[in-house]
Amino acid sequence: MQLTPSIRSALAAGAAVTVLFAGAGAAAAAPATPKAPATAPPAPATAPAAATAHSPYAQLRPLATFSAERLATADLVAAAKWGTSSPIDDPAREQEVLKSVAEQARQLGADPAATTRIFRDQIEANKVVQRGLYRQWDANPAQAPTERPDLQEVRKEINRVNGELVRAIAASPRARSAPSCTPLLTVAAAQVRAERQLDGLHTVALARALPSVCARG
Repeated sequence: MQLTPSIRSALAAGAAVTVLFAGAGAAAAAPATPKAPATAPPAPATAPAAATAHSPYAQLRPLATFSAERLATADLVAAAKWGTSSPIDDPAREQEVLKSVAEQARQLGADPAATTRIFRDQIEANKVVQRGLYRQWDANPAQAPTERPDLQEVRKEINRVNGELVRAIAASPRARSAPSCTPLLTVAAAQVRAERQLDGLHTVALARALPSVCARG
C-alpha cells in the first residue's frame, strides 16, 4: 500500500495518541447522574487530511463514533439495574444481540464472524462502564441514580445504535484490513473522546470496545 503524505500524517498522529488509552485510568470520576443518549451525534471535529469521502479514515471514524454512542447507553443500563436483582452480566441478552447483529451482517453481505467479534468487545466495554459506575455508587451513595430508566426503552436505543454500527462494519472491510487501520482508528477514537469529553471510565471503555475492529492477520 502506497501511503500519501496526508495518510502518513494521520499515521504519525495515531502513534502519538496511542498513549491516550494506556494512561486513561478507570479511577477518573464518572458522571454522577446517567444522561440520556443524544438524539444526534455531536458535530465532528476537523478530521485528518486523509479523511476523504471513501478514505480508510472516513470508513473507520463511524466505528469509533457509534462505539462511543453505544457506551452512553451503558450509564442508563447501570441506572436501570442499580438496586435490583438484575445482574450486569446477562448471557441470554448478549447472545440475543450477537445473533441479531450476525443476521443483520448477513443481510448486508458483510462478514457475520467479524461483526460478532467486534460486538463481543462492544458488550464487554459496556460492562466496563456499568461495573465502574457501580463501584462509584457503592463508594459514594449520594451520587447513585435517584430515577430508574425503563430498561426496555433503553434497549430500543441500543438496538438502534447496534444497527448503525453493523452498517459501519459492513461499509469498512478494506479499511479494517489495511495496515493503517490501527493508527487511523486510534486517531478517530481520540477525536471522538475529545468531542464527547469522555471521562476516564468511558475512555477506558472506548479502548475496550475497539480492539477487534482491525482485522487480524
